[in-house]
Amino acid sequence: MLLWTGLGNPEPGMSRQRHNIGFMAVDRIAERYRFSPWRKRFKGETAEGTIDGHKVLLLKPMTYMNASGDAVQQAVRFYRIDTGDIVAFHDELDLAPGRVRVKRGGGAAGHNGLRSMDRQLGTPDYWRVRLGIGHPGHKDRVTGHVLGDFAKAEQADLDQLLDAVADAAPLLAAGQPEPYMTKIALLLGETR
Repeated sequence: MLLWTGLGNPEPGMSRQRHNIGFMAVDRIAERYRFSPWRKRFKGETAEGTIDGHKVLLLKPMTYMNASGDAVQQAVRFYRIDTGDIVAFHDELDLAPGRVRVKRGGGAAGHNGLRSMDRQLGTPDYWRVRLGIGHPGHKDRVTGHVLGDFAKAEQADLDQLLDAVADAAPLLAAGQPEPYMTKIALLLGETR
């Protein structure tokens, strides 16, 4: 079983914030592949389904970003999931809006959700789908940017990005991160 976790914050008023793009991504995947309804488990909400024959558990930690690892660790322990079968979908300041990069392992780069996962899992050796939200230009503006809502003018591009992330998901489920990124770029009309 694969565990795909979207990182975000649980408050309804936070649902449109840039920091919650991980939640948005797994919501779109659950919708696209007709996963089970979301239910409360593992200090979060889970939905189960299959993508091209690969069984996937989607998880949205309801612990707030800074304690995301608590929910992830509970699911990992219950299902005995190897860290190589975990994917975290999260916001990335160091990528332009609409850009997507996949990598395995690495540092948390100041992302509290990743830091919590690293601490709870004991290793950073899981996959990350880095969803670009852009940098506001100065470090003093980062918190407001990350916790700010996507603007109405950004909605069409955001929807296109989330659709591409979901449409390309079979490649990610098959363990093909490079083709996954390439397909997303093609769906978004980018040249790589």
